[in-house]
Amino acid sequence: MTDIHNDVLEDEDFDTILSGDIDFSGTLNFDKPFLIRGKVSGIIDAKGLLVIDEGALVAANINASRVIIRGTVKGDINATEKVEITATGRLTGNVTAPEGSFFMETGCMFNGTCTMVDGGGRQP
Repeated sequence: MTDIHNDVLEDEDFDTILSGDIDFSGTLNFDKPFLIRGKVSGIIDAKGLLVIDEGALVAANINASRVIIRGTVKGDINATEKVEITATGRLTGNVTAPEGSFFMETGCMFNGTCTMVDGGGRQP
């Protein structure tokens, strides 16, 4: 496990925030930073940053450039840049990410497998 050294993110850093009282089911597609505080089930396809906040529950397969997990995720993650699980984060699912770009903070929970790919998207 490695300590995470991510930037402090404020609400103003996100183009869209899915509030804690929202329960969404379906497919989410977005390009700009997105913060989930509620419940999401389905598929998430993102070109930008995705943050699952503390208390959020996501049951979805995720394709994104960068994913930060502070809440609970059940599903597989395919990231083109980075995956970070903070101390409050819980992930049950498999991760595919570039070499050296999967970070887990002490205290997090990860139940799955991680596959590292080189910069060209090929598995070593």
